[in-house]
Amino acid sequence: QVQLVESGGGLVQAGGSLRLSCAASSSIFSMGWYRQAPGKQRELVTYITKIGSTTYADPVKGRFTISRDNAKNTVYLQMNSLKPEDTAVYYCAASRFGIVTPRSRVDYWGQGTQVTIPS
Repeated sequence: QVQLVESGGGLVQAGGSLRLSCAASSSIFSMGWYRQAPGKQRELVTYITKIGSTTYADPVKGRFTISRDNAKNTVYLQMNSLKPEDTAVYYCAASRFGIVTPRSRVDYWGQGTQVTIPS
């Protein structure tokens, strides 16, 4: 069983930045982030594979950057130019052998961390 421990998140004004971190208890192939806003379905934000391939959802392209430290089994999400519509609970996701999309391929979830951008 792989444990995912998230950190970061919080409240920041529009246009500001936040960084999320997610540490896995052991090596894993792909890691990424989903988010869920109130009343909406959980959606993929971005993910990165062990070899560094990345994918971003259209709403965050050019503003969010995912990176990974394989030595620490940790993934980072740098979020810049934040908007009120980015407000959501952000969940770290991991897949042992594949990618973390669609949701059915996620093997492990983090506990979630709140990101709030007031309008």
